[in-house]
Amino acid sequence: MGKGILIEGVGKRYGTGDTAVDALKSVNMHVAPGEVVGLIGPSGSGKTTLLKCLGAVIEPTAGRMVLGDQVIYDKGWRIPDLRALRRDRIGFVFQAPYLIPFLDVTDNVALLPMLAGVPNAEARKRANELLKALDIEHRARAMPSQLSGGEQQRVAIARGLVNRPPVILADEPTAPLDSERALTVIRILNDMARRFETAVIVVTHDEKIIPTFKRIYHIRDGVTHEEAGEGRAFQ
Repeated sequence: MGKGILIEGVGKRYGTGDTAVDALKSVNMHVAPGEVVGLIGPSGSGKTTLLKCLGAVIEPTAGRMVLGDQVIYDKGWRIPDLRALRRDRIGFVFQAPYLIPFLDVTDNVALLPMLAGVPNAEARKRANELLKALDIEHRARAMPSQLSGGEQQRVAIARGLVNRPPVILADEPTAPLDSERALTVIRILNDMARRFETAVIVVTHDEKIIPTFKRIYHIRDGVTHEEAGEGRAFQ
């Protein structure tokens, strides 16, 4: 797989003139394929804005962004269909699983590739392979309301990976979980990143998981600062 995630000089300005606010000033990051990196910072520091820019939800006002082997932004969007980009090239994992309540586990995971035009049988095959890899295939026919919080988050991770994106953006994925389940989710993200050569950014305030990152980006006042993490092995 290509370059992972490359962000060079990305800025985001809201407003103009005297009322202009720079939510992002000069963000530089690199996440290699197969790597999981933490992004931390106080409220209002620009974490959410950066994730929205990377996820092609809002447009930066400066800089360059590369996802996988594709330049997606360079003084303007370089992708004609941002909706397809979000669907096919970026996996999202949120604090809440956001599973569709009237679809079972398999259908929740298979829906995205079906929407991307993957045949039904192939989409279900991909879903079942991921559910097996995440040790939750025994819940394949269960409805979301029948799952525990940890099980729901595993299904959400499977959904994020099912289109085989080069990038996963995880926004506070462990916030509602206790220590054991939080570390399990991060272990799964690391395993899946290595297995599928996916570059993963985890935005977090969760002190339980910060010691697991080998590299961390702090964002303060719209500027990133890289530092080595503890990279503590999982228990």
